[in-house]
Amino acid sequence: MRLRQRHGCLWLAGGLLASVAHADNAPTQSDFGGVGLWQTPTARMAEEGEAALTASHVEPYDRYNVSLQPLPWLEAIFRYTAVSNRLYGPEALSGGQSYKDKSIDVKLRLWTESRYLPDLSIGARDIGGTGLFAGEYVVMSKRFGPFDASLGMGWGYVGGRGDIKNPLSIISHTFDVRPASHEGAGKFSGNRYFRGPTALFGGIDYQTPWDWLVLKAEYDGNDYRHEPQHNNQQQRSPINVGAVFRPNRNMDLSVALERGDTVMFGLTLHTNLAQNTGPAKLLDPAPPKRSAAPASPEQVDWAEVARALRDNAGIQVSSITRRGSEVIVKGEQEDYFYSAKGVGRAARVLDNALGPGVDWFTVVAQQEGLATTETSVNRQRFAQLLDHDITLSEFRQSVEQNAPTPRHEELLYRAPVKRVEQSFALTYQQNLGGPDAFLLYQIAATYNIDFHFTRNLWWSAVVSADLIDNYDKFKYDAPSDLPRVRTDVRKYITSSTVTLPIFQFTGTRQLGQDLYGMAYAGMLESMFGGVGGEVLYRPFGERWAIGSNINWVKQRGYDQDFSFRSYKVVTGHVTGYFDLGYKDVLVAISAGRYLAGDWGATLDVSREFRNGVRMGAYATKTNVSAEQFGEGSFDKGIYLSIPFDLMLPRSTRASASFVWDPLIRDGGAMLSRRYSLYSLTSDRDLDNFNSNLDKIAE
Repeated sequence: MRLRQRHGCLWLAGGLLASVAHADNAPTQSDFGGVGLWQTPTARMAEEGEAALTASHVEPYDRYNVSLQPLPWLEAIFRYTAVSNRLYGPEALSGGQSYKDKSIDVKLRLWTESRYLPDLSIGARDIGGTGLFAGEYVVMSKRFGPFDASLGMGWGYVGGRGDIKNPLSIISHTFDVRPASHEGAGKFSGNRYFRGPTALFGGIDYQTPWDWLVLKAEYDGNDYRHEPQHNNQQQRSPINVGAVFRPNRNMDLSVALERGDTVMFGLTLHTNLAQNTGPAKLLDPAPPKRSAAPASPEQVDWAEVARALRDNAGIQVSSITRRGSEVIVKGEQEDYFYSAKGVGRAARVLDNALGPGVDWFTVVAQQEGLATTETSVNRQRFAQLLDHDITLSEFRQSVEQNAPTPRHEELLYRAPVKRVEQSFALTYQQNLGGPDAFLLYQIAATYNIDFHFTRNLWWSAVVSADLIDNYDKFKYDAPSDLPRVRTDVRKYITSSTVTLPIFQFTGTRQLGQDLYGMAYAGMLESMFGGVGGEVLYRPFGERWAIGSNINWVKQRGYDQDFSFRSYKVVTGHVTGYFDLGYKDVLVAISAGRYLAGDWGATLDVSREFRNGVRMGAYATKTNVSAEQFGEGSFDKGIYLSIPFDLMLPRSTRASASFVWDPLIRDGGAMLSRRYSLYSLTSDRDLDNFNSNLDKIAE
């Protein structure tokens, strides 16, 4: 469990089941997760944006896999494996719980199938986990009508049969021997990759004339004579055969005979998150109907217009001004995830309120008092778009987006500050794969309140009350050679039923046209309180930004009240953000000091799809040695963020996040800040607006 938002798992499962955006005859998942046959991978990839949850059982292994396809040539899998005939540890520690293994897999497609050439992919299993099931492979796949044939070569667990000399030995004899794995190390062991004897594997996938039935047969590259933990299995046949039944587009049921005498059962739920457009917004207000409005700006009831903008366009107005023939609305978008939809609704409201003489409508996006982007729409061209007299591409030429700049404007209306915002919510958090139980969970009721003294200064608080949990089983404190900045998580979760995770004062300030600042103080997260500040330089129209934060924090008491423990530290980072301009891939590199006093850097790479779904991975390496860091060697994980807008019948800007990190350790731990300037200035990324411009007419 990582100190990020953890309660998105239930929503993720619901979104997977609700979506129907999935192509027929899509590739099937293997027992290990990822596109493949049964025990072996193929060179195929799922559709871009695909996500799959797979559970499989083949004695003595139960595997639970999440597969993500962030790019057309990249597949990522994270997995829990339960080894049913091996104990997690001593009975005093984990009772009769079976052993749990955690791992991450990656597969890359080197080239795509053509008329004569096959798909060719290279991949690795268990690249950053214990190494129990670690293996590498190269595999190719070629389609022949309804048949899809694959042939590959495996190293390590994938090629456990080891009956072929490593062909890489012609480069160096060091490839002849595969060093032993260091169980629990969690290292990227480059000295083991593609080392040792190899084995061939392959098979055939047959799409029957019935869409609901796929048959698969494979030759396994493993003979199970060298299983981890001396758990060798008898293999009566290297041929695995079975069928995949597809009762609907989002579910696969699998059954196979493996090792000649062992039955495998599997269930996969899958969907394409990138293609998901969400349900119809039946609970949204209807767009304003067009009406004649002879009023001049001086005659308009601007307070009423501001209410209409809030109710229909989702904009909490701060001011309305005029600049010649242009009317400017400044405010914060609170409802619509797609900024173009809010701009279009605002243009309709203004069009109904104003007579001739106003030719442009401009919306200046603000977040917590910070102006980020101004979007201007030509009134006449917008009317032509609504009347279908021009195409969307023609209308696009009349839309302008610029950095907000101070200019002389006539004030038409200034809204009072909205003082109080409050909400109630149910939250869910979990801890998977620990020694106390495979799944530790908590459902809590939270009350959130923000009180704004000004638009740029506010107080936030979150009160959490435990409703249902099984954390009474949570008794294990992980060993640590570092200050316990995260591994005391058990005590923070179990010490009090009612907690105060957040009690924070925050102020923002625009320091320049492209420069933003923020300061904060209070109980900043569940484990630390203190003071800090951040600055961000984010030039308009550029695909990069750079920011820095510094914080003096002290460890909070376990009850998450106003008490403190003795540990304190100065922590902070400099972060560079780089949008690669390729499929909305964002690279963030942070360097600085972490909560345990260690120094190092974090690399975060993510891809955001047009509908707001984000898939990403991160890794942190600091000056703490692998031995001092403990199990896992360094911090790493995979995450998935899904806008609630894709799941609900009403527009919303909220999102659910699922973060998978194998272990809670103290090294490489960042302060979990409630706000970040990069997020608050997200409207400076114009991709959301431009990619979804069609929603301006909704």
